[in-house]
Amino acid sequence: MLAKVPAKGPSGGYVMKIRIAALSLAVLGAFTIAIAQVPAPAPQAPAAAPPPGPGRGAPPPPPPFEFPVGGTDNLSDGDYVIGPEYRPARESTLIHANATGTKHELVMYAKDSKIYPGRKRKPGYVADPARAPGGRGNAVPGDVQWVDWPYEPRHIWVYIPGGYKKGTPLPFIVVQDGRGHQDRFHRVLDNLIAEKKIPPMAMVAISPGNVPQGQNTTEDAQGSQRGYEYDTMSGRYSDFVETEVLPFVTRELGVVFTKDPEGRATFGGSSGAAAAFSMAWYHPERYRRTILYSPTFVNQQSPVDSETPRGAWEYHATLIPNTPKKPIRIWMQTGEFDNRYQDPEETWHNWVMAANRTAAALKARGYNYRYVFSKEGRHVDPRVLDQTLAAAMEYVWQDYKPAGR
Repeated sequence: MLAKVPAKGPSGGYVMKIRIAALSLAVLGAFTIAIAQVPAPAPQAPAAAPPPGPGRGAPPPPPPFEFPVGGTDNLSDGDYVIGPEYRPARESTLIHANATGTKHELVMYAKDSKIYPGRKRKPGYVADPARAPGGRGNAVPGDVQWVDWPYEPRHIWVYIPGGYKKGTPLPFIVVQDGRGHQDRFHRVLDNLIAEKKIPPMAMVAISPGNVPQGQNTTEDAQGSQRGYEYDTMSGRYSDFVETEVLPFVTRELGVVFTKDPEGRATFGGSSGAAAAFSMAWYHPERYRRTILYSPTFVNQQSPVDSETPRGAWEYHATLIPNTPKKPIRIWMQTGEFDNRYQDPEETWHNWVMAANRTAAALKARGYNYRYVFSKEGRHVDPRVLDQTLAAAMEYVWQDYKPAGR
């Protein structure tokens, strides 16, 4: 019980506070002793903070942060982590002393193509996700999502190294979504060639037919021309480049391209990366080096193909594991927060999950590959491109020897 104290006077209230405090300390001490007699629970790791961005479904597998940090060694195989801070590599900037290559812009027309005369999304068509295996973003079997339609002129940018003698076969790299990547490649090629880190080579940077003729907006994914070119699981796009694009460039500029598959490379980001890999996968007798940023190894294919019903998801799920190793060298990157990084597996649309599994499948099959996981990286992140493209070029071309040497 509390001791009785004077109710009035300058010190009455003060004494009451002191005695209440003393009693509180006594009770707290007893409580502490009681707790001390109970074994403490095992410590638990704090819950990880959720990554930024909207969440849908189950989170993806943990990022492979146990991989070593990359960036100092550009030539080794394996899995690496970079970021979250990025800075442009020296080779991605303009160095005037190295700027000896030339770049030319050409135009092709849909009406002149036998392989891709053009298509656009079917007006008014909306895929029913309830009928699409995997839900949103997957094609509905049997549905036609497009109509035949020509696209605007297709632009092609061609880089020719300084000192090139017409008629001499050149190694080269085919770049998808050429408009967005041709300037960066121009700088990187000038610098790497001047520094003798890669052989003198050409670039053929091709834009897809993604603006239907008479329209102002681009189209992508199922039903579009770009989606048809890039996300179809076949050698059709490689045939287009081989039989229509390269001969056209040779006629216009006098550039002769090597037939040696070791002297041919492909590059792409997003669905352009899926196309770049398919060029090598379906025709390794043409291409044996490929660079992939945020590859769309998910199910964007339309129409549905019974041989690859989950589109490019099949690369890691069935094709790479069940096919004898092909003579392809692969540099591949994805970002921690790449497209739909929180989607569950059954959507077949988690870019991070697909890339992680593709890297694991390549490793299991014994491929020469380098996988770069970029912390806090986004889809085809330009910061990552500026830091890593030169290193990626060094990696894929490291063992190149011209035919006959």
